[in-house]
Amino acid sequence: MDASRVIENLIYTYAERIDRGDFDGVAALFEHATIHGVPDGPPSTRFQGVRAVRALYEATTRLHDDGTPRTKHLTTNAIIEVDEDAGTATCRSSYCVLQATPGLPLQPIVTGRYHDTFHVVDAAWCFASRTIFMDQVGDLSQHLKG
Repeated sequence: MDASRVIENLIYTYAERIDRGDFDGVAALFEHATIHGVPDGPPSTRFQGVRAVRALYEATTRLHDDGTPRTKHLTTNAIIEVDEDAGTATCRSSYCVLQATPGLPLQPIVTGRYHDTFHVVDAAWCFASRTIFMDQVGDLSQHLKG
């Protein structure tokens, strides 16, 4: 499988795992990476490695009675650029998060962009960083804690 497809699958795996409420699986994707929750934000908005990423999702994402956030993360328009010789890659993509709960009809709750970087670790492509941009925000009351 070529590098672009592997990277695309990593991006989709994130969406699949977060929608299942699999915080351990999400965190594992960022074992060798940092999530920037706010572009150019202070250190308190950066989460590096499995423990920090797991703690981020545990602290911020509401799970419902079925153990999931009752969301569907749709990631599109992935523009992937790979430097095979350097073992690095970048991707810019867009996302839309849909949610439906007993108290919230199906609707988009947030849209934005991911700016991701990737690198090869132990002969496998993995996330190096993810910067999250929130462009449009709807009703997050059933999605985020606090």
